[in-house]
Amino acid sequence: MKYAGLTIGVPKEILAGERRVSATPETVGQFVKGGAKVLVEKGAGLGAFFSDEAYQEAGAVLCDVRDVFAGADLILKVKEPQFNDELGVHEVDLMKEGQVLITFLHPASPVNHKMIQDLAKKGVTSLTLDSIPRISRAQSMDALTSMSTVAGYKGLLMAANRIPKFLPLMGTAVGMIQPGQVTVIGAGVAGLQAIATAKRMGAVVYAADIRPDAREQAQSLGARIVDLGVPDELAIGEGGYAKHLSPEWLEKEREALKDTVAKSDILITSALVPGKEAPILITEEMVKSMRPGSVIVDIAIDQGGNCALSEGGEIREHYGVIIDGTKNIPGSMPTSSTDMFSKNVLNFVNNIVEDGKITLNLDDVIVRDTLTTKDGKVVHEGALESMRVRGEI
Repeated sequence: MKYAGLTIGVPKEILAGERRVSATPETVGQFVKGGAKVLVEKGAGLGAFFSDEAYQEAGAVLCDVRDVFAGADLILKVKEPQFNDELGVHEVDLMKEGQVLITFLHPASPVNHKMIQDLAKKGVTSLTLDSIPRISRAQSMDALTSMSTVAGYKGLLMAANRIPKFLPLMGTAVGMIQPGQVTVIGAGVAGLQAIATAKRMGAVVYAADIRPDAREQAQSLGARIVDLGVPDELAIGEGGYAKHLSPEWLEKEREALKDTVAKSDILITSALVPGKEAPILITEEMVKSMRPGSVIVDIAIDQGGNCALSEGGEIREHYGVIIDGTKNIPGSMPTSSTDMFSKNVLNFVNNIVEDGKITLNLDDVIVRDTLTTKDGKVVHEGALESMRVRGEI
């Protein structure tokens, strides 16, 4: 059996407001069917509406958090290890040498450097889900894409709930009411889902992206394209992601967006550059130009945000425009996001387990790109580069 002899631990997430969990009763059942013993912390799934009883029926063993960390060969989490206020101890300190951790680690982020170095010192082998390569074989493991899908959908609903007018064209006894206008900046996975959701709700939708493939996909969903005037050779980076633009080209991009932004009832911003702070594409002056009652939802806020006035974790009104900087939007839809995330994790684990043993084949690009700490060292290139720049190593 594939997992025979392997013990998998599923602790409850302790980050404030985080309601997701790394495994559902369905995926626990698949691990158990494959021969694994699965330790689930009591209450781990309640935030996502998965009961302890459902996990027990799937074959899990319910226990407290210390037993989960002490007994597992493999720990599955959603968020990076945090300080557990209830226990007065960091989750890293609950782990043990030789243990394997799979989660979103964001190892290049400076705020996580000490935690990453502590994992290495502890002798934990960690793999980060935010570094899964964009290749066809890894699509079923790509948790970042799954969570972006949730963020795009929910972000549009959040905006629609706040605007003071209809989104679709409405025929009424007092005449026709014109549809609302939605502009989506950044037509990656999150942006495309926002476009599709806005179209389903009947809005007139505009989209902007510097990448030709992204523009084509946005147009196929019914969006009208805003020409940003950025040459293709400057736009496309590794893996099809957007490149970091120079200040001069960013200014041209902002200029090209001005008229469309001013006419928008809803603005969804989701433009990101891997490993970089999100570019500022919406200035204070552009916010001033929008109609009172308009809404901006800055999906890019977890990497700093695309709007100059966005505040992480805050919803503010500026010049009559509501600017929503809600962080961790996928966590606000915990059932669907957990369902997707847990299947990504199951597929990832399937890729590294053979005959009950965790085998890290460094010739596999998925393993190589996601491996963060091993044999007492930090090995993730993005993390090492960031640490060198800051003089930490």
